Amino acid sequence: MMRTIIAAAVAFAAAGTPAYAQSWPTRPINLVVPYAAGGPVDTIARILGARMSETLGQQIIIENVGGAGGMNGSQRVAKATPDGYSLLLSGSAVLAINQTLYRRPLYNSLTDFEHVVLHSDSARVLIARPDFPAKTLPEFIAYAKANQGKMQYGSAGAGSGTHVCAVLLNVAMGTKITHVPYRGAGPAMQDLIAGRIDFIAEQISTALPQIRAGKVKVIATLGLDRAPGLEDLATAEEVGLKGLDCGSWGSFSFPKGTPEAVVQRLADASNEAVESPMVRDRFKQIGVVVPPKERRTPAYLRKFVVTETERWAAPIKNSGAVID
Repeated sequence: MMRTIIAAAVAFAAAGTPAYAQSWPTRPINLVVPYAAGGPVDTIARILGARMSETLGQQIIIENVGGAGGMNGSQRVAKATPDGYSLLLSGSAVLAINQTLYRRPLYNSLTDFEHVVLHSDSARVLIARPDFPAKTLPEFIAYAKANQGKMQYGSAGAGSGTHVCAVLLNVAMGTKITHVPYRGAGPAMQDLIAGRIDFIAEQISTALPQIRAGKVKVIATLGLDRAPGLEDLATAEEVGLKGLDCGSWGSFSFPKGTPEAVVQRLADASNEAVESPMVRDRFKQIGVVVPPKERRTPAYLRKFVVTETERWAAPIKNSGAVID
């Protein structure tokens, strides 16, 4: 028994050596997406996963583990063996928002992960059912104030970015509109198109194809900058809702204790992917922006998670939103 323990310890210690990193990966990597298939996070995962599989020489297998606002899948990675074969694709909702929104988060985003790299920035837009009577944000606000008791908004689930952004929008408008959580962005979008709910504060990657197809009505960009692909659409701040910033970002994270050399190799593979013409073209089609090179390092992401957690804490606390 003692020999087994010692051998395991020696093997684990060896995992931190440069030699291990040079040979890594020697088998497929499990990439956990903490949301249902078909949503904006899943879409980005499949674009990046295909390219990075080629670069790393091993298949990246995507596993969708939804629930609890992205915490179920994230917790699975946080508790996984830190050997470089369990990877999380997440971002602002999972790593920053949930730390304040949930009374008892299932993980600590600052201490339970080895954060690897940012890979994307994405705008969020307010989209409504096709027959919604308002066309502009001022008209939307006026209608919402007059009809809030019978309105409903959808989200990808309690605690998701779509939920929290709509909560902040509710506070900014001075309304109390009923939340309808779904098991992912896909089902929520289907009900919006069918007119069963009134609006969603959705990521542009999911919203843009439906906007272009005329299946939903776009009202405003819910960030400080105009959205790529919708440059003519005003932001909420431009038309009166000052400081409403629901922009989201995406990143990779390993379990805490993953060797630094493996973290850096994965960061290099991610950066190679987002620099490739194929990925850049796909990102452009769905309105996703590649962060500047200086923001795509492990050191930057470690600090960024801290500042983003702090940035989201104040508006969430002020809104009174909390999930048990």
